[in-house]
Amino acid sequence: MSRVQTIIIDDDQPEQRLDRWMRKVFPQVKQGQIEKMCRKGDLRVDGAKAKSSTRVGPGAEIRIPPLPDTNVTYAKEATRVSDKDAAMMRDCVLYKDAHLIVINKPAGLPTQGGSKQTRHVDGLSVALQEDFAEKPRLVHRLDKDTSGVLVLARTPAMASKLTEAFRHRNTRKIYWALVAGVPTPYLGEIKYGLVKARGRGKGGEGEKMIAVHPREIDSTEGAKRAHTHYATLYRVASRASWVAMEPITGRTHQLRVHMAEIGHPIIGDGKYGGSGQENLGDGWGAQLGGIISKKLHLHARSLTFEHPVTRKPITVTAPLPEHMAHSWDTFGWSEDIASDDPFEDLH
Repeated sequence: MSRVQTIIIDDDQPEQRLDRWMRKVFPQVKQGQIEKMCRKGDLRVDGAKAKSSTRVGPGAEIRIPPLPDTNVTYAKEATRVSDKDAAMMRDCVLYKDAHLIVINKPAGLPTQGGSKQTRHVDGLSVALQEDFAEKPRLVHRLDKDTSGVLVLARTPAMASKLTEAFRHRNTRKIYWALVAGVPTPYLGEIKYGLVKARGRGKGGEGEKMIAVHPREIDSTEGAKRAHTHYATLYRVASRASWVAMEPITGRTHQLRVHMAEIGHPIIGDGKYGGSGQENLGDGWGAQLGGIISKKLHLHARSLTFEHPVTRKPITVTAPLPEHMAHSWDTFGWSEDIASDDPFEDLH
């Protein structure tokens, strides 16, 4: 049997029936079991008995009684993962304990499913379930083509605590990128706001974020403030640079848009590094040409956060993906020559 759990529904969840919420969170539990748990008073909302039709929403505290072990088996079999993908996920693990798992997400693997996306971290995480009642849960996101540090929670309660930490910026992230040209000054900050622009597809597909000058943020509908620290670590003449970035806010595509806006798009960024950019990249996607990969050169290098249970600070570092490591080798760079904290002078 699993243990009694208490889950607080996240702020981004819609109001819905209790039974519908239960089936989403615990797909192995049948409707009849939910009805029985309600009748016996084992399934409670905010400490009170509830019906399967009780409406629950953000902030509601749900008490989940122990679930039979047979359901754990069912849950693991519900998502089929190939042996190759299971081994890949296990190889990605950088840190794990009884509460959370940190992986080095491969470039090109979506964090979650979407249109035409059937293979993603959220689905493959069942390979990391081990003896827990359910598969690990995502608590933040990385773009499909961005690699690096990604945190998953082992339990719903831990997911709530970690999600809260990310929402209130009680974490510190440092990204590495290869960009076109050389940003100057070498150490600085970018404060352009971001607003979403509808894509060209029939349903608005391919939407992009557009930079907004700080003076125009308040007068631009839908614009949100965004803030990035950057540090130019090493360069290849005036051709390209190894840049570290620290997002102070967490907007969609923030780092990619900010670097493109100051004229130094991230190498391989076909969405924001187009040939219209005034940079030293070779044409569309800010490509450098030659043997340098055309893949996006953006990597979530490290994450520092306070462990929700032990209260001890944890820093997890992810090695570069293969295509970026190859570019680093080409330019004669190694991961160990970078400062652990290139932003000391900005804090």
